[in-house]
Amino acid sequence: MTPDELTQVLRNGETSTVEFKRCSDIPHADTFETVCSFSNRMGGDIYLGIEDDGSVSGVDGQRVAEIERNIANVANNHKLFSPAPTIETEHIAYDGRTVVRIWVSPSSSVIRFKNVVYDRVADTDVRIDGDIQISQMYIRKQNYYSERRIFRYVTPFDLRADLIARMRNMAVAQRAGHPWATMSNDELFRSAKLYDRDYVTGEEGFNLAAVLLLGKDEVISSICPAYVTDAIVRQHDEDRYDDRLMVRTNLFDAYDQLVDFIKKYLPDRFALERGKRTSPREIIARELVANSLMHREYSSPVVARIIMDGQSIRTINASRSFFEGRMKLGEFTPMPKNPIIADVLLQTGIAEKLGSGLRNLVKASELYTGVEPEFVDGDIFTATIPVKRSDISTNTGARTSQKEQVASVPDAVMGARVEEGMSTGNEPPYRQLDPIWAIFMSVGRQVKARGMVTVPQVVKDTGVDVRMVRKQLNTLVEEGQLKVEGKTRNRRYVSTPKLNLRTYEAYKDQINRIASEIHG
Repeated sequence: MTPDELTQVLRNGETSTVEFKRCSDIPHADTFETVCSFSNRMGGDIYLGIEDDGSVSGVDGQRVAEIERNIANVANNHKLFSPAPTIETEHIAYDGRTVVRIWVSPSSSVIRFKNVVYDRVADTDVRIDGDIQISQMYIRKQNYYSERRIFRYVTPFDLRADLIARMRNMAVAQRAGHPWATMSNDELFRSAKLYDRDYVTGEEGFNLAAVLLLGKDEVISSICPAYVTDAIVRQHDEDRYDDRLMVRTNLFDAYDQLVDFIKKYLPDRFALERGKRTSPREIIARELVANSLMHREYSSPVVARIIMDGQSIRTINASRSFFEGRMKLGEFTPMPKNPIIADVLLQTGIAEKLGSGLRNLVKASELYTGVEPEFVDGDIFTATIPVKRSDISTNTGARTSQKEQVASVPDAVMGARVEEGMSTGNEPPYRQLDPIWAIFMSVGRQVKARGMVTVPQVVKDTGVDVRMVRKQLNTLVEEGQLKVEGKTRNRRYVSTPKLNLRTYEAYKDQINRIASEIHG
């Protein structure tokens, strides 16, 4: 690495793949926790001799060889790392000082440091304890797509002939002269990669994608017993639900049923886009359902959900992603979770090209409510379209109850546990939630109560690293939602008229509601 390249790294700051560490003599344990978390996510670079704010303090130039040797010895010590991570080191002369760079490769295995698993969330190393979280990590690290798993004893008689014809006709309707029009069924299966060969084992046959798209219901439930989409409307009865639809059928019928369910309870609202009359409701329903079906990890036991309430319409499903955190258009690279299923839905007109679904949802949400949607990726993917309470209609009337307590959140949903007994009445149990969500919840609580917030109080509430807290608060300052008063130790962040408290309350409500849904 050249000094100019390092200058660019310093300018960009810490990210999910970049970490700065102060190091005068030898690396401390937190450096190797980061090695572990990088290995378990998507790799990255650790720079020793750089302060949190990006200033270069350097390492002891006389001990560079000792530092690099120490890193190699620790990484290959089976009593500390299991299995050993793949790393490389180099040292860079920068402005009269020496910086040691540790390059960490993403691992195909789950790495443990001192028998603890660490994962990378935004720019923070997070300790992972839950069994479901660790199992999700194993799923993420599989080097094959689960939709390609072959079932040797599935035959054409286990598939529905009407769905095969439907798939063919939909593709032809989308594009005149589509090659599927003249193919035999066998040729169509191979063309769509639904009948495949595993070139490692030599097995050949129908795969999981074929079963999910075209299989009879009893075949789907036998091969994929955890597969279900649970759609819930919760408007009047917030303890349970006003209406519910549980879908376990093939993806074509599932798509139609779930889209109709959303449209049943989401009022239509026409808008003008580039002078043309359009229905944002149609786009929201179509894209939310298609995205949930295409990008779900079907080997996971986590139940997929579509939830409609007074706060939002949101989808929740298991994922397998190397990215963790909130997604913004233009700042991520779309990756297909199930490329075979995605291609079939693309050919039949149910879905559009990769990445277009999120862009369509952003446009539709702004037309429908004037608010941007939110996407959070990780082992669990959530897509949230904010709505007004009046936007979700039900015919069931009756009572409305308000829950004020914060429920403990299951590992599978939030990616972390809430420690039991932590709440003292005034302090909410935010620790070990997803760090960004925890910060926003703490900010919302304090601003609502006092009109201001401080870094130490957020750290106390959440247990999140002070650097990450400061970074999130500064982001809100840049957006004009908070303003800074005072300096250094007396610094506080004061709310502005632009601050949207409903955003932060939505986090709290979302966690409470998801917890109650999981618990039944």
